[in-house]
Amino acid sequence: MDWRIPLSDLDYGQEEEAAVHKVLRSGWLTMGEVTQAFEHEFAQYLGAKHAIAVSNGTAALHLACLSLGLGKGDEVILPALTFVATANAILYTGATPVFADIESEEDLTISPDSIEARINDKTRAIMVMHYAGYACDMPRIRELAEKNNLVIIEDAAHAIGAEMDNNKLGLWGDVACFSFFSNKNLITGEGGMVVTDNDEIAEKIRILRSHGMTTVTWDRHKGHAWSYDVVELGYNYRLDEIRSALGRVQLGKLEENNARRRSLTTHYRELFQELVPLVTVPFENHPGISSHHIMPILLPRGSDRNAMMESMKSEGIQTSIHYPPINSFLRYNSYNNSVDLPKTEDIAGREVTLPLFPTLDDSEVEIVVQAVWKSLQSV
Repeated sequence: MDWRIPLSDLDYGQEEEAAVHKVLRSGWLTMGEVTQAFEHEFAQYLGAKHAIAVSNGTAALHLACLSLGLGKGDEVILPALTFVATANAILYTGATPVFADIESEEDLTISPDSIEARINDKTRAIMVMHYAGYACDMPRIRELAEKNNLVIIEDAAHAIGAEMDNNKLGLWGDVACFSFFSNKNLITGEGGMVVTDNDEIAEKIRILRSHGMTTVTWDRHKGHAWSYDVVELGYNYRLDEIRSALGRVQLGKLEENNARRRSLTTHYRELFQELVPLVTVPFENHPGISSHHIMPILLPRGSDRNAMMESMKSEGIQTSIHYPPINSFLRYNSYNNSVDLPKTEDIAGREVTLPLFPTLDDSEVEIVVQAVWKSLQSV
């Protein structure tokens, strides 16, 4: 469909084109020196010791779980309100996902109280997801992890550039995972990054991402090695040079683009308060600095969300849902026994995601909010 206002859009230009052309002219497309430069620049940007580029955010999550030794018999506490890849990565290792509730309709991140209630002698890890780019209560969650000897995985797919207490999100856990999918704040189409300050974890991830091999093709091409050993059951989770080149350009635009997202979010809030005050806009006065990845709103209780979204579609405005709770999916029915997630269930049927991207105009935000008002009158 040719959307009048899409949910997300690219901020690509001549710099991205030039970066791709440079890679093509180099004659080297697979993981090499451009990827190494992207990793170095990403780690410097965050203030992390290690950044390891991978093929996508799901691969990042899988490698994070493997690097921490998660497996059969282990339980990992995570939010039900997240993309399914967060839970899938846990299952890939044989561990069991345990779903926790969110804080409130004002704060859609995982609740530390709900985490604490689910900790038992099988719990090995807490996997947080910084919903929409707003920080989870990491000081409290770290306290719980330290008290119970648990590791923390940050799903920071929404949160590149976000901060809490002057520390970038991605630096609060044992390992963190980022996504560069086509709707993210930093876009390479597919791609991801695993970040850690732990040397041992980083080395294991580097080996696992490329078939468990002790050297990679680029090393042999440069004459640094002529053969290799295979020391782990690894995967092909490498990132190619074209996407790394795009990532380097996008990283240079990130701060400005996140600032623009922040301005647009403020404009949305002001308009909703003025025109549609019955709509809840979560995360007002949330601590820290958000990356403002998406623009979630909550419809009034009793609203017909499907009808509202169809009305928006008729106006040419794309909307979405973030997310259907994972425990509601058929594949996860066996993990749904005795799950008590009242806050998640409350907001799950009311959340709608509106367009938000750096090249969105203020006037288009006004069109979107007016369309929301109109849709609620008609349904």
